[in-house]
Amino acid sequence: MKTIAISIDEASLAAVDRLAQAAGRRPGGGKKGNRSKLVRQALQEFLAHRRKQEREERDRRILSVHRDQIERQAASLVAEQAEL
Repeated sequence: MKTIAISIDEASLAAVDRLAQAAGRRPGGGKKGNRSKLVRQALQEFLAHRRKQEREERDRRILSVHRDQIERQAASLVAEQAEL
């Protein structure tokens, strides 16, 4: 694990400290809040959310490129099932 330094405004830092203290009071949270752990968890959630957004955007682009073909195939399948 690497140690880094970041700049953060006072209001955000106070909010992080409050959340870290609250997490520290939970069972298994340790005796005091762990600011670094909280920031790591928040960053991991943010990165997971961004990866999901990127996958969804990639899928939208693929669907957009192939929309006509997909619509034709769907219509064909519906027509085929209607004949049954």
